[in-house]
Amino acid sequence: MSGHVFHPGHAELHGVTVVVETAGPVTYVGRYDHVDESGVHLLDVGIHDAQHGLTKDDYLGRIIKFGVRSEHRHLVVPSDQVSTIRRLGDLG
Repeated sequence: MSGHVFHPGHAELHGVTVVVETAGPVTYVGRYDHVDESGVHLLDVGIHDAQHGLTKDDYLGRIIKFGVRSEHRHLVVPSDQVSTIRRLGDLG
């Protein structure tokens, strides 16, 4: 379904659950809203910190199986911290 825009007039990923990886230990999973000068805006966001508890792969496996446990209704990840953005659906 590449090239399909979920909400016409928005970015291709708008409304899609994505995994935002950073150069550090933190990974964010949430619905992509948009990007602006402040960073990547996500909705209903779960956060994983590799320094605490599960490995990132185990965390993502749980999300694929059970869904995202939202810790933040809206969160902005500064663009300079983002290393990759992937669709969650591409992982499972």
